[in-house]
Amino acid sequence: MTTMPKINRRTFLLSTAAAGGGLALGLRLPFGPEVVRAADGSPEINAWVVIRPDDTVVVRVARSEMGQGTITGLAQLVAEELECNWAKVTTEYPTPGQNVARKRVWGDFSTGGSRGIRMSHEYVRQGGAAARMMLVQAAANQWKVPAAECSAANSVITHKASGRKTTYGKVAEAAAKLEPPKDVKLKDSKDWKIAGKSMKRLDTLDKVTGKQVYGFDLKLPGMLNAAIIECPVFGGKVKSFDAAKASGMKGVKKVLQVGDTAVAVVADTWWHAKTALDALTIVWDEGPNAKVSSASIAEVLKAGLGAEQAFVGNQSGDAKAALAGAAKKIEAVYSYPYQNHVCMEPMNATARFTPDKCEVWVPTQDGESSFAALLSASGLPADKCEVYKINLGGGFGRRGAFQDYVTQAVRIAKEMPGTPVKLLWSREEDMRQGRFHPVMQCKLTGAFDASNNLTGLHMRLSGQSILAAVRPAVVEKDKGRDALSFQGVFETGEHSFGYTIPNLLIDHAMRNTHVPPGFWRGVNINQNAIFFECFMDELAQAAGQDPLEFRRKFMAGHPRNLGVLNAVAERIGWGKPAPKGRFRGLAQMKAFNSYVAAAAEISVAGGNKVKIHRIVGATDCGYAVNPAQIDRQVAGSFVYGLSALFMEECTVKDGRIEQENFNTYDSMRIAQMPRVESIIMPTGGAIWGGVGEPTICVAAPAVLNAFFQATGKRIRSVPLKNHGIQLV
Repeated sequence: MTTMPKINRRTFLLSTAAAGGGLALGLRLPFGPEVVRAADGSPEINAWVVIRPDDTVVVRVARSEMGQGTITGLAQLVAEELECNWAKVTTEYPTPGQNVARKRVWGDFSTGGSRGIRMSHEYVRQGGAAARMMLVQAAANQWKVPAAECSAANSVITHKASGRKTTYGKVAEAAAKLEPPKDVKLKDSKDWKIAGKSMKRLDTLDKVTGKQVYGFDLKLPGMLNAAIIECPVFGGKVKSFDAAKASGMKGVKKVLQVGDTAVAVVADTWWHAKTALDALTIVWDEGPNAKVSSASIAEVLKAGLGAEQAFVGNQSGDAKAALAGAAKKIEAVYSYPYQNHVCMEPMNATARFTPDKCEVWVPTQDGESSFAALLSASGLPADKCEVYKINLGGGFGRRGAFQDYVTQAVRIAKEMPGTPVKLLWSREEDMRQGRFHPVMQCKLTGAFDASNNLTGLHMRLSGQSILAAVRPAVVEKDKGRDALSFQGVFETGEHSFGYTIPNLLIDHAMRNTHVPPGFWRGVNINQNAIFFECFMDELAQAAGQDPLEFRRKFMAGHPRNLGVLNAVAERIGWGKPAPKGRFRGLAQMKAFNSYVAAAAEISVAGGNKVKIHRIVGATDCGYAVNPAQIDRQVAGSFVYGLSALFMEECTVKDGRIEQENFNTYDSMRIAQMPRVESIIMPTGGAIWGGVGEPTICVAAPAVLNAFFQATGKRIRSVPLKNHGIQLV
């Protein structure tokens, strides 16, 4: 099996195409009436499917691959309806420029919010089914028989009555000339043979053999390299710099200011560029934000906990009256820090600019956002611009809505016309210039009557809004509210609340800072799950009830939430004695239209050394396209969630982020990783759920609740390293 287009070959095709000597993907060429062809001349049956003469099936994938398995899952869905030979399936990316030219035939390129499969499944399956119908019709036309007498399986078309057979590759040319069918029926999931199965990933072989090329591996003829530094205080600008010393250093081609906020060096190698950049004397105008610190931000958020004005995300009954008349009240304040994406591959992009053409090669979660950044920075029209997507060495939200590195690369390339320039951020630059998980505090108050019944609850969030910074029009349309802040506790939708509690109020006092927030894997479910699921344990303790039984009382109207919670409880052995010295905790939430739960079993030595022996995760995502890949995503999300819980925090001093490398921003090691038991329990239905992000949120509260059971200590702020607690 092959994977995404081989970069060396693709680079050659793209480079020669730019010079007028190549074939652009999807270009109409005079090989036959109305036939659209791929770069190698093979006919396109439709936008999603290209068939080569040797029966190789090329599935076009608009979403981005960054290790989560999206290209394999989407290819499975197309191949299922296409009835092709899975062993001969490969994939390739269409380009955003072609998508614009063809009236967005591939739809949305964005890969975030666990949308890669759940928001694409219907139209990619229709693409596969339509292509199959056209191939069968082409064979029937050649045999002069009704298409209804023909069937397709494993890339072979058979005429049942005569026994004649042909292959997709032999009829692809004729099929490409047919009109697409108007009535396309999709299979029932119970009939799937490729989708729904644990097929091997299409990109594994090239990764393990070193053939996979990432953005920072890319090489183009005559390419130069650039290193950059932006003002470390957000909102600051370049005041002055002396380029004299750096300009004379080995390999240096140019020293330049990039926009108002950054300085870059272009050289023959990246190391020469970086060395010269370090030698520069730059004076920054840091502005008033240089006075901001983590402590000053915390005070702003603390004030929001008691503020009169707040945006309501979920409300029923009269929570304030219930609290005022309570026989007993339970109150707790939680906090959650800034966190960084720290992709293994730092931000990078390669750009080549001429007055007639600007091209960018980039690892991106959203090719269309990269294309928009290219258009803006180059000043050229869309038909003179193109973006070539490359697989990502990590994204986690950093490479989606935020295309600052693409803008920088194009601005630098404009100063070196005709020459490709690869901009690569240093690790320090990557961590200083993140788009950070937002900081948040939360005050929760529960009301009980004299019989220890929960009668009301108020959850007040105070902290940053991502949408206010990134998509202000969405916030403005919602009268100033950022609905995304309520992920997991919202009144309705794909992040709706999983309990029915009388007299409920959940609101948000928006308190924005100068630190730019971003969509960090899982986004706001991470803190909201800790806040609410840990407080549910506090309420259960106050009521003198078992945490599982306490939750169940409020979940009768939420059967899928209850289903995953019961599944992890049963698997972990809840209600039965744990092995000596071990303690258990659990949590649940709905996120990205999936229902997830976790149960952890831990031990604690010396009061502060935590060993997680087991963690069980249950996922009801509606449909499981590749169960093995879901297992891996669950395990990977637990790595992300547990690393954040124990170790990860970004702090602000003098207006800038203090953590600049892995020595101050750590991640858990393999030896610390618990045994992960994944329960996949798709219940079908009309709505598909995501996989890559949901389970990240339930790992931390499950462990925190287990830690309380082990020690009697309730931890309400993370990371745990700040409390002297270690993961062993």
